[in-house]
Amino acid sequence: MQRIRLRYTKRGRLRFTSHRDFQRAFERALRRAEVPMAYSAGFTPHPKVSYANAAPTGTGSEAEFLEIQLAEVRDPQELRKLLDESLPDGLDITDAVEAHTSSFADRLQASLWEMRLDGVEVADAERAVAAFLAAETVEVQRRTKNGLRTFDARAAVARLEALDGPADRPGVGACAILRLVVRHLTPAVRPDDVLSGLRATADLAPPVPAAVTRLAQGLLDEESGTVTDPLAPDRDASPAATTTTAAGPSAGAAQVPEGPA
Repeated sequence: MQRIRLRYTKRGRLRFTSHRDFQRAFERALRRAEVPMAYSAGFTPHPKVSYANAAPTGTGSEAEFLEIQLAEVRDPQELRKLLDESLPDGLDITDAVEAHTSSFADRLQASLWEMRLDGVEVADAERAVAAFLAAETVEVQRRTKNGLRTFDARAAVARLEALDGPADRPGVGACAILRLVVRHLTPAVRPDDVLSGLRATADLAPPVPAAVTRLAQGLLDEESGTVTDPLAPDRDASPAATTTTAAGPSAGAAQVPEGPA
C-alpha cells in the first residue's frame, strides 16, 4: 500500500464550495482518473482518503491538504497531473509527494491568511492592528453546533500586519490588506474571528465582506512567525533524496543507465 499526500487549491467562485462538495468532486476525479485506491473493510467500503484542516466555506485557499492510500504503486507527479485534469478549474492539485513520515496532521500548526478589506484605508487598518496586538486578550463570540461560544482571538494570532492593497475594483476606492498567521488551537480561531476582534478593539468595520484566502499552512516558526511547507519532511525522507544526499551531486550525475551493447 502506498500513501500519497496532495496539496490543492480553492480559487475563484469555487471558494464557496463546502468541504462536502469538494469531497464529492474529488471522489469523482479519483474514478475518472482510474486511481487504484485502497478501500476500507466492512459492508460499505469507501476509498481511503484523509482530509486535513479544511478551510471554511467562502474562503479561498492555496494550501489545502489530503492523503490518499493506493492499492498499487504510482508515480506521485503523474498521479497529480491526472487528478488535476479530472477536477474543475479552481480546484487544482498543485503538489504531490509520497508519504515517508507519520503524523502529518501534527505538522499543520498554523495558517497564513490574507484578508482584502475593500473600502478601508490602510492607516485605519494599521491603527486597528496596533490596538489588537496591544491587547492581552480579545474575546469574540461565534455560534457553533454546540451553541454560542466565547473565546480569545488574540492568543491564536502569531503575526498580524496591514498593507496597502490595490484599488482595482470600480467604485470601491481604498483597499487594505491584512496578513495574519493564526495558530491552530482548540477552539479554532478563524480569520472572521480576528476581524470581529478588530471591530471590538478598534471599531474597524469594512463596508463590504472581506475576501479571505489561505496562502499557506504548516509548521510554525515561533521566532520569525513564518509558516513552512508541511510536505518538505516527506521530500527529504524520500529514497531519491536520501540517495542524492549520500552520493553527492557528482556521484548522482554519474548514475546513467547502461544502454544496449
